[in-house]
Amino acid sequence: MASFILQTNKLCKSFSNGGTLQHVIKNLDLEIVEGDFTVIMGSSGSGKSTLLYALSGMDKPGMGKVIFDGKEIQGFSNDELAVFRRGNCGFVFQSIYLLENQTVLDNVLTGALIVQKNSKELVDRAKELLLKTGLKEEDFNKYPNQLSGGEAQRVGIVRAVINNPRILFADEPTGQLNSASGKDVLDIFTEVHKNGQSIVMVTHDIKTALRGTRVLYLRDGGIVGDYRMCPYGEDDEKERRAGLTEFLDKMGW
Repeated sequence: MASFILQTNKLCKSFSNGGTLQHVIKNLDLEIVEGDFTVIMGSSGSGKSTLLYALSGMDKPGMGKVIFDGKEIQGFSNDELAVFRRGNCGFVFQSIYLLENQTVLDNVLTGALIVQKNSKELVDRAKELLLKTGLKEEDFNKYPNQLSGGEAQRVGIVRAVINNPRILFADEPTGQLNSASGKDVLDIFTEVHKNGQSIVMVTHDIKTALRGTRVLYLRDGGIVGDYRMCPYGEDDEKERRAGLTEFLDKMGW
């Protein structure tokens, strides 16, 4: 029986725009199965990032419920949400937000040490993960301004997964990368998903969306399409792309 890690019930989010209330998310119901790689797509302004931030506790909905592993988080205080996110969520953004005055290794460890106190174990895990992303030991003591965009995003991913989060949220993680760096980053997402990581990712890019196992299409604040795929690499790439492209065409992509 499927285990839902994340659910919403009648989720709503509005913003005031020049005195006019703009309804971005409208009565949205959603269930996300643990272990899924869920991709959220839609045209600009459809509510993709707004939904991601509401699901992750980064922003509070106006109405409705966000239920994480059976617990309603929309009523948490800001302090409770901070504790919840540290213990359960990892975040990868288009802008990487590394601390410029800290080395690669320190950037990865700063947040992790708040949650886990075994510094020796964490340092070993951080180094192991950084090496798996293709970084070298000599990179560990570099500062962000000494890294390429792809290298910095790899550091951001390691920072996001070092605490073994229950769910990883990503907002356009390859949006500012060239094709080679973007592929390297997507390969990392594919690898951590194969190891059981639940992922929710926002993207406008078909190549990125192909890595998912489920694609949700948003329009006017609601889900109008739901497309399922097998895990990446288990089918023919051309057939996979053709199937997703057909779905997106039907959605008016």
